[in-house]
Amino acid sequence: MSNAYPALKFLNQNVNTHHRHTPLSPAKHTAKWLSLCLTILFSTLSPCPTSATDLTHLSIEDLMAIEVALVSRKQERLFNTPAAAYVLTQEDIRRSGVTSIPEALRLVPGMVVGRVDANKWAVSTRGHNGRFAQELLVLIDGRTVYTPLFSGVFWEMRDVLLEDVNRIEVIRGPGGTLWGTNAVNGIINIITEKARQGSFVKGGIGTEERGFGAVRYGSQLGTNAYARVYAKAFLRDAFVDASNQRGTDNWHMSQVGFRIDKDLKDQSTLTLQGDLFGGTRGQIYRFPTLTTPFVQHVDNDTRLSGNNILGRYTKTFSTHNEINLQAYFDQTDWRDTLLTENRKTYDIDFQHRFKWGTRQELVYGFGYRISRDHIQGNTWTTINQPQRSLPLYSAFLQNTLTLIPNRLNLTLGSKFEHNDHTGGEYQPSTRLLFTPHPNHTLWASVTRAIRTPSRSEDDLNSAWITLPPDSLFAGSPPTQIFLMGDRRVKSSILHAFEFGYRLHPINTLTIDFAAFFNNYDALRAGQIGTPIIKTTPIFHIEVPALAANNLWGETYGFELTCDWQSNQHPLRLRTAYSFIKMDLRTFDDTAPRALPGTAELLTSENRSNPKHQAFLWASFTPQAEVQLDGILRYVDALPALNTKRYLECDLRLGWQPIAPLEIAITGQNLFQAHHREYEATLVSTVPTEIQRSVYTTFTWSF
Repeated sequence: MSNAYPALKFLNQNVNTHHRHTPLSPAKHTAKWLSLCLTILFSTLSPCPTSATDLTHLSIEDLMAIEVALVSRKQERLFNTPAAAYVLTQEDIRRSGVTSIPEALRLVPGMVVGRVDANKWAVSTRGHNGRFAQELLVLIDGRTVYTPLFSGVFWEMRDVLLEDVNRIEVIRGPGGTLWGTNAVNGIINIITEKARQGSFVKGGIGTEERGFGAVRYGSQLGTNAYARVYAKAFLRDAFVDASNQRGTDNWHMSQVGFRIDKDLKDQSTLTLQGDLFGGTRGQIYRFPTLTTPFVQHVDNDTRLSGNNILGRYTKTFSTHNEINLQAYFDQTDWRDTLLTENRKTYDIDFQHRFKWGTRQELVYGFGYRISRDHIQGNTWTTINQPQRSLPLYSAFLQNTLTLIPNRLNLTLGSKFEHNDHTGGEYQPSTRLLFTPHPNHTLWASVTRAIRTPSRSEDDLNSAWITLPPDSLFAGSPPTQIFLMGDRRVKSSILHAFEFGYRLHPINTLTIDFAAFFNNYDALRAGQIGTPIIKTTPIFHIEVPALAANNLWGETYGFELTCDWQSNQHPLRLRTAYSFIKMDLRTFDDTAPRALPGTAELLTSENRSNPKHQAFLWASFTPQAEVQLDGILRYVDALPALNTKRYLECDLRLGWQPIAPLEIAITGQNLFQAHHREYEATLVSTVPTEIQRSVYTTFTWSF
C-alpha cells in the first residue's frame, strides 16, 4: 500500500479544503471525487495472489435453502415459507454498498423507503408510510426496537454494525399471531452473526459520507465460547434544499457493543450482547405562530443516546423439541426542541416448540414487557401525564398440522395480549402451504392484526398549524389547530387476505409472487372539535383536532420478484416490481380527507405512497477478487407530498488486491444532482433533497 500514500494524501488535502458552504457544481463535484477514488484504486494495483478470498455468490439452490424464523418461530426453508418472506444476506448488504439499515431495506420487494433528509427516513411496507409509520414491527436479534411514543421506529437511533449482520428477514404482511401488537403490515428482524474469531478495521470518506470507521475484534474465550467487541462512528454531511442551498441536517453518531456466545455440553447455548450509542442530528423545525408569517423556523440539534443488553438461553432436546428464554433491557434518551423522552423497557419472553404425535408441531410462549417513560414538552407541545408505565402481558399458541406429508400443511394460531391502552386483544391467523412439487410452492393466509394506540395518541398535545386571517372566511382571525391526545382511542384492526406462489422452473431462476387484500377498520385520524375563541396573546381561534378512530377502507396489490444466476458467467440479476392501490375514507364519507398529516389517505389523485415501485440489481464477479454491482431504482410520484417520480442508480466496485484488504468505491443516486424522496408531515421540518454521493471504503480483515 506504500504506492497509494500520495493519492491518499492528495485526497485528504482536497477534502480538507472543500468548504461545505461553497460546494462545487454537482457534476464537477462527482467527477472530481470519482477521479480521486479511481486514482487511489489504480495507484494500488499489484499482481493479485492466487490465494485471494473467494467472494462468489451463493447458488440459487443455496438461496432457496436459506432458513427464516419469523413466520413460525422456527427455522424453515425460505422457499417453503407460507408468507411473503424475503431475506437480505450479509453478502447482499456488503455488495450493495449501503451504509444504514433503511438504505438496505430499499432492496426488499414491497418495502417503501423514503429519505426525509440526511438523518431521517420514512419506512413501511404495503402502504401507510410516513416519518411516523406505525404498522411495522422491527426487531434486532429478537429485541423490539419500536417506541411506544408513536408506535414506530426512530431509525436514526437504531444502528448496527453492518459487517456483523448475518441476514435481514422481512415479512410483508401481518405477523401478530406470533409477534403481537404493531406487526400489522410487516415484520423486520435484523439478525447478527454469532461471535467468532476474526477481526477487521474499516474506514472511508466521501462527498456526503464525510468520514466513517469501524473496528471489530473477535476471539475465543475458552472451550466452545467466543466473544467480540466493536466500535463504529460516522459523520454525514447535510443535504441541500430545492434551490441547492446547504441545509443543517448533518448527523454524527458513535456506537460500541459486544457479544458473547457459548455452546454448552447439553445441546444448549448462551448468548449475551449489548450496545451503547450517542450522537446528534440536525434539522430546522417549522413551528406555528400567531404572527406573520405564522410560522417560526427553529434550528435545532437533537441529541440521541441509549444502551441495551440482551441475554438468551436455548436448549435443544431434538430436531422438533426446543425451548428458548430471552430477556433484555433497553434505554433510549431523545432530547429535542419538540420534546424530550427518556424510556426504559424491560422484556422477558419464553417459548417452547415440540412435536405432538406424528403430524402436529406446536409452539407456544409467554411474555411480559413494561415500558416506563418520562416525557417533557415545550412551548409547542405538552404532555398530559409526563411519566407513565405501560405493561404488556402476552401469550401465543400455534399448531402446524401435516394434512398430506410433504405436500399440504395447515397452520392455526393466535396471540393474546393485555395492554394498558385497550385491555385484552387477540390476533388469530390461518395459513395453508401446498407443495405439489419440490420446485413449486403455493400458500394462502387469513389474518387478524391490531395496532394499539400510542403514547402520543393518548396524552400528547401539540400546536400543528396556524391558518392566516381570512383563510377560513372573510374577516376571520388567525386560526391555530391543535392536535390533542384522547384516551378513548381504540385499536386499529386489519383483516388481511394473502396468496403467494414460488417456483423454480430451471436451476438458474426463481420467481416469487405475492398478492394481498387488506381491510382496515378504526384507523386513527384527526377529528375536528369545537372551536374556541381566545383573546391572548392576540385575538384568535383555537381548533382542537382530537385523535379518533374515524377511518376505514381497503388496500390491495402484489409483489413480483425474479432471481436469475448464470451458469456460464459470473452474473446474477435480481428484479422486483410492486403495486399498491389504497382507498381509505372517513366513516361518514363527507370529507375527501381527514385532517392532513394525521392519517394515511390514498386515492388515485392524492397519494403519499408510491403506487408503483421497481428495481433491477445486477451483480458481476469477473474474478474472485473483483466485484461490480449496479442497482436501478424506480419510485412513483407522491402527489400528496409534492414529490415527483424518480429513477436512480447506485454503483459499487470492490477489489481485493491482497486477501486481507478490500477497497470499494460506491456511487449513490448518480442520475440526479439532488432529488426529493419524502416530506415530513405532522411534525414539519424544512425539507432537504437527497444528493448524489460517492465514497471510498478500505477494509482490512485479520
